[in-house]
Amino acid sequence: MLRLGLLLLIAPILLLMGVYFWELSDVRECTYAGGYWDYLEGVCRDTPQPFVSWLQRYPWLVNGGMLLLVIGMGLCMVGLYVKRR
Repeated sequence: MLRLGLLLLIAPILLLMGVYFWELSDVRECTYAGGYWDYLEGVCRDTPQPFVSWLQRYPWLVNGGMLLLVIGMGLCMVGLYVKRR
């Protein structure tokens, strides 16, 4: 149970950071080229675009990741509390 809890603590963080930095590299390429990143469409534009947060764009990814983290923490606590046989 402890191993599953640790997996659920680490995997969502790595997934969220991976997706975030993947998008960040696209945004930086666009701004270095003199454009403006359209967060809703995921493309580079010539006119300024409003910022749209991750929570508005990917609510299931963010909230699901946080839910898995909480479940993982609970499993770790139970795994550390229960005696091994």
